[in-house]
Amino acid sequence: MAQGVIEMEDTYGMDDKISERIQYFLDRFYMNRISIRMLLTQHAALFGNISNHPRRIGHIDPNCDVIECVSNAFKAARHICEHYHMQAPDLDIVTAEGSKIVDFVYVPSHIEHILFEVFKNAMRAVVEFHRDKMELPKLKIIVAKGQQDLTIKLCDQGGGVPYKVQDKLFQYMYSTAPRPQYTGHDSPLAGYGYGLPLSRLYARYFQGDLVVSSMEGYGTDVYLYLKVNSSEANECLPIYNTTTSRMYEAEKVVSDWSSSTTWNQSIRTYCTAVKSKQPMITDKSIISIQ
Repeated sequence: MAQGVIEMEDTYGMDDKISERIQYFLDRFYMNRISIRMLLTQHAALFGNISNHPRRIGHIDPNCDVIECVSNAFKAARHICEHYHMQAPDLDIVTAEGSKIVDFVYVPSHIEHILFEVFKNAMRAVVEFHRDKMELPKLKIIVAKGQQDLTIKLCDQGGGVPYKVQDKLFQYMYSTAPRPQYTGHDSPLAGYGYGLPLSRLYARYFQGDLVVSSMEGYGTDVYLYLKVNSSEANECLPIYNTTTSRMYEAEKVVSDWSSSTTWNQSIRTYCTAVKSKQPMITDKSIISIQ
């Protein structure tokens, strides 16, 4: 998918309007894919005689060990980083309670996928920012379990990114790494720009979120928020209705601010009137079909 979008951009060009529509489409497409994959793998694990972890119910772990997930993701990312850069930073893990075990009900593979992508970004940044130093600064993970949220914070000293770039970090096709050559075999360490957007979708699938806060010249902090109470971790799925189809034909209204700063982008409005000049449908007449 990433290579296809890149080739489309090279062939036809890309403006802000098309980029926003592609972002809208891909978020919904991949969230659907995550949901379908979750259903298929869960069913196969339960009824397909597939060997699994002894305490798990399919792919759901009633006592998901967060520290174990962090360690597994770190080891996988370090292996790739060492393959490309011949070195990788070490990791310190701190828990707010001081316990070595922090557990809750969740899907371990989702946590590991998110942290794997975040670790890759952090390791590459640290290695490239400190390329002239003999010893790399360690990565730091802080895990805190509250009444509602389980938060995993990753801190690195990889130089950070400028403030105006932070909103672009979750855009598909944006990456601070050079664009890799597509081979169809080994996945690159970075370059396609899909790691953070997909990771945020995995977090939001069960009502969580992924937030990036960076200090240019020092490093980046990444916050992964997950729901502690399984009753609050409902699937977040896209809805398909009349309004959805009109999003691809919407015309963006010019911002009414004196400068196009990033902080006012979220309050821009869209004219959703279709090109055929049909009357706009009010919210009361929309029927959501899932």
